[in-house]
Amino acid sequence: MENIENKQELEKQINETVLEMAKDPKNTEIYHKLSRLYLQMQDYDKVMSVLDSILSINPNDVQALVGMGTMWFYEKDFRKSLSYYNRALEINPKNYLIYYNIGNVFAEWKNFPKALFYYNRAIDLNSFNPEIYNAIALLYYDNEDYIESKAYYEKALSLDPENLTALVDMGNVCFKLFDYERALDLYKRVFALNIDNKVVAICIGNTYTLMHKREEAYSYFEKALTMEGDNYRAYICYAISLSEFGEYDMAIEMYKKAIDIFPKEPNAYELLGNLYTNMNRLDDAMAEYKKILRFAPNNAETYMLLGNAHYLQGDIEMAIASYRSAIKIEPENDEHKLVYYQVLDEYIDRKRKGDVGQEA
Repeated sequence: MENIENKQELEKQINETVLEMAKDPKNTEIYHKLSRLYLQMQDYDKVMSVLDSILSINPNDVQALVGMGTMWFYEKDFRKSLSYYNRALEINPKNYLIYYNIGNVFAEWKNFPKALFYYNRAIDLNSFNPEIYNAIALLYYDNEDYIESKAYYEKALSLDPENLTALVDMGNVCFKLFDYERALDLYKRVFALNIDNKVVAICIGNTYTLMHKREEAYSYFEKALTMEGDNYRAYICYAISLSEFGEYDMAIEMYKKAIDIFPKEPNAYELLGNLYTNMNRLDDAMAEYKKILRFAPNNAETYMLLGNAHYLQGDIEMAIASYRSAIKIEPENDEHKLVYYQVLDEYIDRKRKGDVGQEA
C-alpha cells in the first residue's frame, strides 16, 4: 500500500514539474528536477530523454553530462559513458566525482593502471570520501593483491566505520587471507546493522564452515533460506558445508534444490558431479556433467571433468576423447593440454605393453 502511495505521489510531482517546464522551457533546473523524479520511478529511458533535452539547451551542463555518462555506464555502453565523462571533465577539471566515474569505467575494462590513476586523482580532490577508497580496494581485490586491498578498506572504514560495502568486502579480503576470525567479526558487524542481509548470512555460514563449526554454519544457512530473494547461492553454500561435514545425502538434496531454481546454470550440476566423483559414484557424476553439455555444449571445463570421471573409471579412451573436446573448445588452455598429454602418454605406454585395446 505504501509503495502505491509513493508511486502516486511521484506521478503527481512529475505532472506538476512538466507543467512548470511548459511555463519556463529554458529553465534547466526544472529539467534536472524532472530527471530526478524519473530516476526515483526507475524510468531510465525518460531520465536519459530529459538529460538529452538539458544538453540541447546547454551543452556544457556538467550535471547532465555526468548523469548521461552514468546512465550509459549502467547500460554497459562504457565508450558512450566515457565520452560524456570526458566532456564534463573538459568543462570542470576539478570535480572529483568525474574522475571517480572515469575510474569506474576503466575498472570495468580491467585496465588497472588507468583506473588507479583516476581514482587517485579523485582522492587528490576529495580525500574524505570512503567510496573512492572502496573502489581502489576492489580494484586491488580483483587483481588478487589482498594486502593492498585490505589497507584501502581499512582507510574507508576509518572514515565511515559503518560503511556496509567496506565491512562486507573487507570481510571477503580477510576470508581470502585465511583470517577467518576477523572475517567473521566484520560479517557479524554488518549483520547487526542489517539482519535481513542474505548475502552476509551466507558469508557467515561459509566462514563457520571453514572454522569447523558445524552447528553455527548450518544455523546461518537456515537463516539465509528464510530471507527474501532466490535461494540458489544459499543452497550451493549449504551443500558445500554439508559435504565438508560428511553429510553427503543432505548435500545432494541441496544441490538438487539449487538446480530446480536455475536448471540451466552449470555450477550446481558441476558441484554435484564433483561430489559424486568424491563418493566414487562415477556413473552419477558423468550423468550430471552430461546434463550440462545438453544446454552448454561449449563448456570446456565440463568436458575436462567428464574426462576425469572416465579416467577414474578406467576408461582411458573415453577420457582422452573428452579431453580432446575440451582442447578443441579452448585450444590455448595449457592446463587442459597438460592433462591431455599426460593421459595420452600413459595410454600409449600401456598400449605398448598390451594393457589396452584399440587406440583412441
